[in-house]
Amino acid sequence: MNSKTDLKVRTKKFAHRCVKLSIALPNSTLGKHIQGQLIRCSTSVAANYRAASLAQSKNSFIAKISIVIEEVDESAFWLEFIIDEELLPRERVAELQNEAVELTAIFAASRITARKNQED
Repeated sequence: MNSKTDLKVRTKKFAHRCVKLSIALPNSTLGKHIQGQLIRCSTSVAANYRAASLAQSKNSFIAKISIVIEEVDESAFWLEFIIDEELLPRERVAELQNEAVELTAIFAASRITARKNQED
């Protein structure tokens, strides 16, 4: 597999894992709110990365990858919030938090490279 395919698989797995975690949240007002938010932003990471990988121009790629960065960072926020509010044990959330941080770093570096190559 190439890195583009690897990231498609990785972002899709991230979305699936966030959905499963979301479903485990308490059936409270806060739990339901976070469930919807985390499902929306984590699935958006995968969907928008797929769109970025098919971008027809450098500008389009940069715009889409910027959305990916925003959505994965928002996912990280909601995962952190779950821990802060003690809705699920830290151990259950920590691995997904780490994945969100890693994905953010990967996509931020990709955007920097794309912008640099755009200037050349």
